Amino acid sequence: MTQWYCGIQGQQYGPVDEQVLRDWIAEGRLTANDSVWCDGMGAWRPAGEQFLDMFHAGAPGWRAMSGLVPVSPPSGTGGATPNAELTAQARRLLDGRWGLPIGFCLLAGLISFVSGILPYIGWIPQLILGGPLELGVIVFFLTFNRGGQGDLGMLFVGFKKFGQALGTYLLVALLVLAWTLLGASLGIVVMIAAGAVAGEPFLLLVGVVLILPGSILGIVKQLAYSQAMFLIADDGNLGCMDAISMSVQLMDGRKAKLFCLGLRFLGWALLCILTLGIGFLWLAPYMNVTFARFYDDLQPSRQAQQAGDAANPYASSSMT
Repeated sequence: MTQWYCGIQGQQYGPVDEQVLRDWIAEGRLTANDSVWCDGMGAWRPAGEQFLDMFHAGAPGWRAMSGLVPVSPPSGTGGATPNAELTAQARRLLDGRWGLPIGFCLLAGLISFVSGILPYIGWIPQLILGGPLELGVIVFFLTFNRGGQGDLGMLFVGFKKFGQALGTYLLVALLVLAWTLLGASLGIVVMIAAGAVAGEPFLLLVGVVLILPGSILGIVKQLAYSQAMFLIADDGNLGCMDAISMSVQLMDGRKAKLFCLGLRFLGWALLCILTLGIGFLWLAPYMNVTFARFYDDLQPSRQAQQAGDAANPYASSSMT
């Protein structure tokens, strides 16, 4: 029987057999991003890559967690990884594995398109389905990013948390709209006054300029709330406002970084338009994997996790 060694938090454990590995995965001790090795392998590999079958729902030794993602969050850097490295990591992860992510994004796009073209009521199903489908997309790409085995069915797992997904989706939209209107309120008043006073184009121009702060404030708030659905994917017990509040805390000091990360895809999007939209089949997975890596990178480092959790199960030098 093959004997395996594991590298966890800089410590080596083993040799153990495969059943022990499954038990450790079930207990959350061994994650997809920890390393494994056995005799005959040239180098250590992430457990999620070596044992794809162990990191998806229904696999032997897999245990249900409070969230929808079947792979535990890895340690991160607290958001310190440069954006250029995040995009490079996403490309490396997708290399040779584009098929399933492209198919997944195509399916999600088709469902959204079909629901939106229904006569007269198209906006209603789009509104209702928007939250759960967004959550399903996030679950798939977090699973993919963490080395787990995703499938097309993950697009619909967001319906297991339908209330939270829809509530968060709507609350974020309403909060962003409210902040935008608040920031633009002075400009709106000036534009109304300009309309009331005929022949005053200068007032109209001033109103347009004064509306800009509202747009900027709306973007800032959208960035602040951007991680709420990711947090629900990892912890299904979170309420809508709890997830939004935690996102605000998580994004404190990191909103500009996420904004700049989004700008990195602007040129690619313009090129995709020149291909009559075909290029978006590749851009959509690329962006989703990158933003999943951004979220996972926001997690504290293993050292910080150890310092903040006196009951850390890895505190001992042996796992057996």
